[in-house]
Amino acid sequence: MGLQGTVGFASKILINNSSGILQGVLNLGTSENKLCFDLIEKRVKEIAKFLTEYARAPKALNPEHIVVMNGCCSIFAALSTVLFDPGDGYLIPTPYFGGVNPDMWLYGEVRPVHVPLDSKVSEAESCPFQLTVKKLEAALQNAMEQGIRVRALILINPHNPLGDIYPAHLLKECLDFAHRHKLHVIVDEIYMLSVYDDSTFTSVLSLNPPDPEKIHFMWGFSKDFVMCGMRVAALHTRNEEVRLALNQLASFHSCPGPVQYILSQLIADREWINKTFLPTNRRRLREACHILVDGLTSLGIPVLRSSAGLFVWADFRKFLVTQTFEAEMELWWKFIAEKLYISPGGAFYCCEPGWFRLVFSDSADKIHLVGRIPAPLGPADGPDWLGCQSIA
Repeated sequence: MGLQGTVGFASKILINNSSGILQGVLNLGTSENKLCFDLIEKRVKEIAKFLTEYARAPKALNPEHIVVMNGCCSIFAALSTVLFDPGDGYLIPTPYFGGVNPDMWLYGEVRPVHVPLDSKVSEAESCPFQLTVKKLEAALQNAMEQGIRVRALILINPHNPLGDIYPAHLLKECLDFAHRHKLHVIVDEIYMLSVYDDSTFTSVLSLNPPDPEKIHFMWGFSKDFVMCGMRVAALHTRNEEVRLALNQLASFHSCPGPVQYILSQLIADREWINKTFLPTNRRRLREACHILVDGLTSLGIPVLRSSAGLFVWADFRKFLVTQTFEAEMELWWKFIAEKLYISPGGAFYCCEPGWFRLVFSDSADKIHLVGRIPAPLGPADGPDWLGCQSIA
């Protein structure tokens, strides 16, 4: 049982009457310290206040609408058993973070229904890999024809691996689409605070959705607060039935109390977050991104414009022997042989071979070592990148 579930259970067991004498079941059998429930409850309230401010919610979020678990992966896994039946499907635009698949399959046996996005730009689109409601409708219709019952739409915003953000009007269109088809919407905003350019990020919590009880928002500490491995995440949902079910599962995905306490103290320090951490983090992300993008561009490798996250989405298609995912993996192994690990597009279920995700959130010295890239690609025609010699 999670923090919220634990506190809620305690309040139901012990009920005050008008005389102030405790009534109901007196539980002296469970070895559990209930003397500081009030202190722990404050931690959930702190998360609610934090999300209210940084997601720009129009009004204060209710702490009772928040469930805390040990990471967004655990939240996905729990939702797979609560919102779906085995064999159901969820719409998800491709490419996307590949970890969603096992998270949704392990417990719930829920299958992805891909909404393929590609690099082609039509008249109705302004950039490559652009999501449209027309593409959502087509994917949903295709799933129905295959006999797959789609229960939800999953959006990752800011996007992983594309590094872009959904504009407010597109988010609203997606919510309207889900409402028309009676779908739940799960929005993973784990890179919410890692927007490093002047783009305006819109959280789903800041909108007025047509069906608020079917909107489920998640965010975790690991990416935005440079704490990879710190498995603490929060889900916000107004759906009481969903919360009750998740709280039953939370005992299998709980976070250590001391860890939650430390993190709650961290996010309570708004002055440090707003004046020191966020400006510094955004500046360093922007600078590191520019180093990597400039280097790739000098090698003739196109890069999708990114606004958020820790990575860029780069186009290596012209270096493939054939336009196949087998050729993509051959190129990937060549990079590995040069001691350079980048992620192939196939790992993100990209519908086009030849795209790779490169992470730039490291020291400039290490980013410069991506000068190893020309070796697997063949002789470089242009100048050495940033003064780095190509490794033959």
